[in-house]
Amino acid sequence: MILALGLTTAACGGGDRGAETETAPVVAATEAPEFASPTLQAIKRRGRLNCGVHEGLVGFAYTDNRGEWRGFDADFCRALAAAVLGDPNAVRFVPLTSSQRFDALRGGRIDVLWRATSWTMSREVSEGIRFAGVNYYDGQGFLVRRSLDLASAQELNGARVCVQRETTSELNAADFFRARGIEYRPVVTANEEAARTAYAREDCDAFSADISALAAARTLLSNPEQHAILPDVISKEPLGPAVKRGDESWTSIVRWTLNALILAEELGVTADDADRLAEESRDPQIRRLLGVEGDLGPTMGLSKEWARNAIEASGNYGEIFNRNLGPDSSLDLARGLNAQWRARPGGLIYALPIR
Repeated sequence: MILALGLTTAACGGGDRGAETETAPVVAATEAPEFASPTLQAIKRRGRLNCGVHEGLVGFAYTDNRGEWRGFDADFCRALAAAVLGDPNAVRFVPLTSSQRFDALRGGRIDVLWRATSWTMSREVSEGIRFAGVNYYDGQGFLVRRSLDLASAQELNGARVCVQRETTSELNAADFFRARGIEYRPVVTANEEAARTAYAREDCDAFSADISALAAARTLLSNPEQHAILPDVISKEPLGPAVKRGDESWTSIVRWTLNALILAEELGVTADDADRLAEESRDPQIRRLLGVEGDLGPTMGLSKEWARNAIEASGNYGEIFNRNLGPDSSLDLARGLNAQWRARPGGLIYALPIR
């Protein structure tokens, strides 16, 4: 062990003051702790990743006619399984309601929660979880019938508003109306499907949730064109993967897998050309990302090709977005805040340096 020596300095005083000495404390240089993850070890032993997802939200996580899980969050689950196990199909999808999700994470039923969940202070402080990043920047809004001829949520005085129990949506709606002195009647439901059903039955005048969820709900209504999302955005909803508190190394693995997919889009690396670029590219960033140079994967207990496996599983961030939420999907959502930071106009999607 190397010790930093104490430094002695002499302060020369005037008059009859003598020299004074100050000795800096001796500081021991210590080695970084070993990068070890009990969660990663458990995943490798069982041979699959347990990924908590929404029980059914178009665009994010839902089953198709063949019973296969599809969606934005589902694709990130597959990418993580590929990064960790080398197989995008080595994932068990665990559908969870909003009230079940944190218990499932704390209890070890799932390894990661990728379920359109907002990163808030109280969730990190009180729920025993940690967020590994943000993969979708959303905001809360209101879905209403066009026949009401509303231009703003501030016109919802006395309205019945459907919200889901134990979500930030329930709290944000209360804050919005209280801050403006507007009376409203909350219609609290167990989950998104129940809220959408209540709205379709006209048990409420408006449905308030994340705007992406409202866009998904509208596609499932009998006459989607008869419904509109008001322009008001009443909250910030940074959605991202969460893990159980106490395994910092696993948090890092999830975080850097997400960042690898974001960086892949920034560098122009797609699912189809990752192998070719690994052989041909001279760009140091691409070579590190694809495992041609360095040992970034092994330092986390993964293979050299961990990021390449993740990219080939589901595509880069842009491919995942376009397929599930963007122009290649039924939702056709604009990138908006979820555009790359270098785009014009720029968004908030920004990869941390992988080096």
